[in-house]
Amino acid sequence: MAQATTSFFSKLITAIKESLRGEEHDYTTGSIPRAVVLLAIPMILELSLESVFAVVDIFFVSKLGQNAIATVGLTESVITIVYSVAIGLSTAATAVVARRVGEKNAEEAAHAGAQSLVIALIVTVVLSLVGVVFASDILSMMGASEEVVRDGAIFTRIMLGGSVAIMLLFLINGIFRGAGDAAMAMRSLWIASIINIILCPIFIHFFGLKGAAIATLFGRSTGVLYQCYHLFKGKGLLQFHAYHFKLHKEIAASIIKIASPATFQFIIASGSWILLARLVAETGGTTASAGYQIAIRNVVFFILPAWGLSNAAATLVGQNLGAKQPERAEKSVMLTTKYNALFMGFVMLLFMFCAYPIMHLFTQDEPVVEYGAKALQIIGTGYIFYGIGMVMTQALNGSGDTKTPTIIYFIGFWLFQVPFAYLLAKGLDMKSTGAFIAVPVAETMIAIIAWYYFKKGKWKEVKV
Repeated sequence: MAQATTSFFSKLITAIKESLRGEEHDYTTGSIPRAVVLLAIPMILELSLESVFAVVDIFFVSKLGQNAIATVGLTESVITIVYSVAIGLSTAATAVVARRVGEKNAEEAAHAGAQSLVIALIVTVVLSLVGVVFASDILSMMGASEEVVRDGAIFTRIMLGGSVAIMLLFLINGIFRGAGDAAMAMRSLWIASIINIILCPIFIHFFGLKGAAIATLFGRSTGVLYQCYHLFKGKGLLQFHAYHFKLHKEIAASIIKIASPATFQFIIASGSWILLARLVAETGGTTASAGYQIAIRNVVFFILPAWGLSNAAATLVGQNLGAKQPERAEKSVMLTTKYNALFMGFVMLLFMFCAYPIMHLFTQDEPVVEYGAKALQIIGTGYIFYGIGMVMTQALNGSGDTKTPTIIYFIGFWLFQVPFAYLLAKGLDMKSTGAFIAVPVAETMIAIIAWYYFKKGKWKEVKV
């Protein structure tokens, strides 16, 4: 027994080391558990440090008071729309690049990646201009007080104006993940996050709240420069050339066809979170909003690693469908689901029993702690289902079937979660507690529906 355990951990450590070296692997052959580990470890680590930054950021911002916390939280709620477009394009790039790599067609994989970059740059110009011009109006629309708008508009303007860094960071990592180079995606996001973590307290000390935005923009931009260096130096599986960036209508149309539902999919989810953030601010005021925003940063802290594991499922689905091995794709997803459910089960227990100590790490303002702890405990009850739902929807996305998850999200978030939250918060006068309760209930329903559609298996027939 002891020898078998030692052998298991020895193989696991070897696989982890191999995954971090960033060597090329064929994920369409060999052991499925090994393939999951080789992809998942760097993907989990990639987003783990991003989640560490999210918590470190709010830790230092929280020292500036409730208005600063509310500003960051409300801005992040809005900027999730930028994340949605970035993740939508990234989802399309991962699906198409992974499919071409699975077909052993590296030239067309590079062509698809380049076309997605062209589309992203066009979209980002529009989003950045809107953010710079309407920063104050955006905060007011979110229900922010006059003080929050006055103090926070510059933060919002910098964050939204620098949308290109967010867009490219996520998109290029999607290209790397589709090619199976998860280690490169990990390193680029680590560079961005480490610079953020180092600069955040320094810039906040000298520039106040806007310093947090400057540090974030500088860190993400550095990560993008690192990505571009490796993307264009031509030594990896994907070799980009100038002609790849000439607009190709057929490839661009294919990417937009996949990216449009995927973008709308994440806009639906982020739009729901925006409305919940506004609902909490309306029913509980700045104190409730501050507690909720700290809680949400902690929720994100643990969701992002699980999202990394889900991204591994998307890559495995895309590459194995390209290699004409749909059954191997399905087995990969089921194994990834098991791993994610185990991890999220641990997080659920942590939130339910350690909510107050977690909140006290960020603030000693007891009313804020009370709201935040309640949010963590209630939202945490659905964590296992969050993990299952994430893998199922990402697996569908990885196949190129972005329409099904979009419909599931529309029903689960906008037709159920938002009305249910308003019913509880205002109709039944449960205030912010009602908004918190709506989250795990809706996420559980989404996970069950996504599981059903994945098991039906129509995603195996999608052509990209």
